[in-house]
Amino acid sequence: MRPEVQAFVADGPLPDWNASEEEIGKRDQQLRAIAKPVTGAEAQALASCFSLDDCYGVAWTLLYLIETDPNPVLVSKPAPGANEWHQRLYDRAVFGGLIP
Repeated sequence: MRPEVQAFVADGPLPDWNASEEEIGKRDQQLRAIAKPVTGAEAQALASCFSLDDCYGVAWTLLYLIETDPNPVLVSKPAPGANEWHQRLYDRAVFGGLIP
């Protein structure tokens, strides 16, 4: 796994809406420093970094980065009550025809 991905994952889930601008900016810069495409292992690790909200759009950047892995990260339907971002990843893989 590349150092940029390791650093992002080591900082844990994205902050929520009440985080400082500096923290949100730092996480956004960390994501943008990761060259595309990501590997399957990197995508799996990055998928663990979603929080409950969209972190002022940073969660969408994370989702799009994860989707640069040519294979879907989630191949089975998330359990009820799972993180909405995991559900989105799964739904987008289904709608994109990557999984049945």
